[in-house]
Amino acid sequence: MSSTANIQFCVQAGGKLQGEHRVAGDKSISHRALMLGALAEGTTEVTGFLEGEDTLCTLAAFQAMGVNISRPAATQVIVHGVGLHGLQAPKQELYLGNSGTSMRLLSGLLAGQAFDCTLTGDSSLSRRPMKRVSQPLALMGARIDSTETGTPPLHIHGGQNLQGITYAMPIASAQVKSSLLLAGLYAQGTTCVIEPAPTRDHTERMLTGFGYPVQRDGQKACLQGGGKLTASAIDVPVDISSAAFFMVGASIAEGSDVLLRHVGINPTRTGIIDILRLMGANLEILNAHEVGGEPVADIRIRASRLRGIHIPEALVPLAIDEFPVLFVAAACAEGETVLTGAEELRVKESDRIQVMADGLNTLGINAKPTPDGMIIQGGQLRSGTIDSHGDHRIAMAFTIAALRAQGEILINDCANVATSFPNFVSIAQTAGIGLETKTV
Repeated sequence: MSSTANIQFCVQAGGKLQGEHRVAGDKSISHRALMLGALAEGTTEVTGFLEGEDTLCTLAAFQAMGVNISRPAATQVIVHGVGLHGLQAPKQELYLGNSGTSMRLLSGLLAGQAFDCTLTGDSSLSRRPMKRVSQPLALMGARIDSTETGTPPLHIHGGQNLQGITYAMPIASAQVKSSLLLAGLYAQGTTCVIEPAPTRDHTERMLTGFGYPVQRDGQKACLQGGGKLTASAIDVPVDISSAAFFMVGASIAEGSDVLLRHVGINPTRTGIIDILRLMGANLEILNAHEVGGEPVADIRIRASRLRGIHIPEALVPLAIDEFPVLFVAAACAEGETVLTGAEELRVKESDRIQVMADGLNTLGINAKPTPDGMIIQGGQLRSGTIDSHGDHRIAMAFTIAALRAQGEILINDCANVATSFPNFVSIAQTAGIGLETKTV
């Protein structure tokens, strides 16, 4: 559970990033490893697991449903699967903290169970829209109750006979796609999801790795209900969303030279690499190989002069979680950067368009929010105090901004950094950022 204390980041201006680092494991893959491992037959060993608050909420939820999960080490998890129909009714509500991934994916997974269940979250998660999953799940026969505005808590009624559907998503969302595919495991017939643009495909890859066939044709993914999952060992790569902060930091801070080890470079997640290269970043992909069906590589980044660009809309879904720190890159670039087609950013842990624009304006940057993006004029970052609104990626993005600021940056409400990147502070300090924390 996230702390209610106000953790403040105090970041000194200037500095450069150096050294080799292996940052946090991939959160998306860690979530899915727990879920599919729990539903598989046999024992799944997960290495490189992200020990963040979000993933620990997923872990606790499955333990509450009778799954035996042990943790020999912080980044190692052993899941004793109970099969697709072996989950037990939890004795109380399942609290999922700040994790939208947990709530949306579990909505699909639990829609096919025999028991009722209620999903709750913290104040931030309780404001996030869930109709995007509950409505298509209802087309499959699921019964999910929410508030009048479609927000949590979600009351999922068990014992429903789900039917496969073909669903064309109005908005590209890996969470919606994954939720429907997980419900499809329990549905009669075929479940197909059609994306308007590519999104991360970790669910499809991992289902295949667990022996459950997924047919993919362009931006359409289909599976048949009624199969089974077979346990499989999983080595979780580094989360490119976490690596992104140091990729941007090394790009904007003069004299920086950083090597990030074992980073996941799934082609549905590499928008950050493509966008930084378009801006002129000095970025090399080294030692590329595959681990458990997921492509990984080492990434070397050296400082460079970035230039403003019009970000191609085709890259937006491939970098949706990385835009807070990409806005910092844009603030340090020469000229104007324009983002369009990213309205999804307004319904993340915070309204990331408005919150980032407000913060950049506070630091002296001309950043104009638009309904679906932002227009940023590169300039000189000043000192200032930022409200992260409890959003982990906002807090980390403005930590990186201090590398190019004229004075200290204070960032309030940073406790939720632990949801996705629990060792961010220590790695940032080791890499060369003058970051201290205090409780206020």
